[in-house]
Amino acid sequence: MRFSINIPNFGDFADARTVAAVAHAAEQAGWDGLFVWDHVVHDMRQRRTFGDPWMLLTAAALATSRIRLGTLVTPVARRRPHQLARQVATLDHISGGRVVFGAGLGGPIEDEYGSFGEPTDPTVLAEHLDEGLDLLERYWSGEPVTHHGDHYEVRDVTLLPPTVQRPRVPVWIAGFWPRRRPMRRAARWDGAVPLFESAKHGHAPPVDEVRELARYVNARRGERSGEPFDLVVGGTSPTVPAAAHDLIGPLIDAGATWWDERHVIDEGIDELAPLMRRIEHGPPRF
Repeated sequence: MRFSINIPNFGDFADARTVAAVAHAAEQAGWDGLFVWDHVVHDMRQRRTFGDPWMLLTAAALATSRIRLGTLVTPVARRRPHQLARQVATLDHISGGRVVFGAGLGGPIEDEYGSFGEPTDPTVLAEHLDEGLDLLERYWSGEPVTHHGDHYEVRDVTLLPPTVQRPRVPVWIAGFWPRRRPMRRAARWDGAVPLFESAKHGHAPPVDEVRELARYVNARRGERSGEPFDLVVGGTSPTVPAAAHDLIGPLIDAGATWWDERHVIDEGIDELAPLMRRIEHGPPRF
């Protein structure tokens, strides 16, 4: 089990210098990763300051040398794949090969897409996501790409340099469980970042649901069944070791490989001070 810190890209964390300080503190305290939200807007009723996640992560990369860095998650349908491929590859080089790419539909869809006149049909967005992911993988190879798809057209383009990690950066796929389609998508890649309809953000998911999900994904890995696969769950963990063991131990047994430390939404989720207090306690020890 590895342990990460999860922060939004708004509020106190819209500032790249703050994110760099968070990343440095997390690395010093023994955490294994820092993951940043990728929102343009989030809850249109509130006026917030946002930072671009790739610039925030660049600052984090320059302030660290060990921890994994990435987005949880980037809505691929909201971005141009070739531009996104360049951003991820650049960060992978800056960080020395420490990027994890989290992808999904993103949301809230009406805010993130509809506010800008973009399609809001989840089926159409899922088509963009799947086609975009395939393009990203090809771009990251550093080989020539020609593509004639339903949503994207590429004519003999080579994006250099390729990612440091070979054959590409790890790709984790998000989605709500028990919805099956996102987890079937995840089975084709390197990890799953499920959200659970039975557990709100900041609350650990039920162990039996994590076990069911792990079995579902593993049964659909096909020829990749022998390759490493990450299952990321999260919530707010206790700082008392025995209590942390009671919470996270059963999730490890159920198949989880990462614990992503997440504050409960609207309980200071975009404030630096409470997060730094949690970081300094260090991750749960197993």
